[in-house]
Amino acid sequence: MDTKNLADLYGSPPLEWPRIEAQLEAGLSQAPGTGGPDRHTCWLATINADGSPHVTGIGAMWADGTFWFETGKETRKGRNLARDPRCTLSVAADEFDLVVDGDAQLVTDPATVAAMAKRWADDGWPARVDETGVALTAEFSAPSAGPPPWFVYRLIPRAATALLTVDPGGATRFRFP
Repeated sequence: MDTKNLADLYGSPPLEWPRIEAQLEAGLSQAPGTGGPDRHTCWLATINADGSPHVTGIGAMWADGTFWFETGKETRKGRNLARDPRCTLSVAADEFDLVVDGDAQLVTDPATVAAMAKRWADDGWPARVDETGVALTAEFSAPSAGPPPWFVYRLIPRAATALLTVDPGGATRFRFP
C-alpha cells in the first residue's frame, strides 16, 4: 500500500492503516449516540448521467477488508452504479474521518450474498436472501434503498484519505494495490 502524509507541513506523523481498519472491523453503529458526532452515517457519492454528483446516506458495513452496502437497482444510486461504478464512500468515526474512492461491484455469488445477509442480520437488520438467491429482502430497510429486492455491492477501493480527529491529529492518503 502506498501512503502519503498530507499533514507533513504541521509535523504530524502519517496515520497507520491497521489502526483505521481495526476501528472499521469493530463496527460503526448507526444507532444514535454511538459515534461522531452522535452516530456514524456513511455517505455514498455516485455520478449522475449528466456528470453531476449524487450523494446519499447508506448503511454500509466493513467486512473482509472493504465496505459493503445494498440498494435497489432502480434507485438513483443503483442506476448510477450500473452505468458507472466509480463512487466514493465517506464516514466520520470516533477518532477519524474517512473517504474511500473506488468502484462498486455488484455481487451475484449466492454464497457471498447469503454471508452478507447473515452479517447484517447479526448486526440488527433482519435481512435474508430472497427467492432468487442473489438479492436481499426484509421487513424494512432505509427509505433510500427503495423497495426490495436489494442487491449487494462491494466497494473495491482505489484510494482512501483519513483525517485523525484526536491528538496528535494528522491526515494520510492511502493507495491500494
